[in-house]
Formats: sequence, structure tokens, C-alpha cells
Amino acid sequence: MTPPATPEDPVRVLICDDSTILRAALAVVVGSQPDLVLAGSAANADEAIRLAVARRPHVVVLDVRFPGGGPFTAEQILRLVPGVRILAFSAYGDQGPRAEMAAVGAAGYLVKGVANAQLLAEVRALGAEVMEIAARAAEDESGA
Repeated sequence: MTPPATPEDPVRVLICDDSTILRAALAVVVGSQPDLVLAGSAANADEAIRLAVARRPHVVVLDVRFPGGGPFTAEQILRLVPGVRILAFSAYGDQGPRAEMAAVGAAGYLVKGVANAQLLAEVRALGAEVMEIAARAAEDESGA
């Protein structure tokens, strides 16, 4: 099993939400963690896709009702950044948005207003998945 992220090898997190206040708050929460690093923040789909390609985050926290389309943005990022995990973040807890985001490949779904500890736990869990898969791939390449 891959060890948890460390300050030397942190989980890179991209925050995507149209709310300036929420982006800033999440940036502080992520930035205060020694095992996480903010890979950027985006206010719309074009910016999110551009930053994801440029910065290669492990986890993207993505607003479901994001300008330009949350599901569209998730699909594009997943296509362009292999191995990334999308954590859908929404004000809506009903099944429709959950199913919509799951259908395009989102790995997790949280309703806005959850405790920071829960958000961080989910980001860490998804980041650990990405790092474990990368470590296995590296082992396979070195053993081949």
C-alpha cells in the first residue's frame, strides 16, 4: 500500500467554484494542511480545464452547477488529465446531480456545508487512490 502524502509529496488539489468566497475559504482549508497543496482555483469551465492540464492535480473539487457545466468540466478534465479524481461539490443533495456526476466519472460527491474534516478526509482518500495507482504503475514499469 502507498504511504500517505507527505509535505515532500503532497496531494495537489484544484478548487473549482463560481463563488469567490467559497474558493478563498477552501484555499485556506487546503493550504493549511501539510500533506495537501493548492494547485489553483477556477471560476469557470475554461479556467478549470486549463489549470487542470497545466498543473496536473490529483484531486479536483468541482462545483456541480459550475459555469460552463460541472459534468462537462468533469468529463474534459478526466479526458485530459489521466488518473485525476473529481470530487463533486454541490449545494444539492438529491439523487439527480449525484447520478449525473457519477455518470461522467466523478469519484466522490459531497454536499456543501460538510465539516472541513469530512472534506479533507475525502480529498485525502481520493489523493491516496491516485498516488497508489501511480506507484503501482511505476513498479510495473521498473519490473517490466
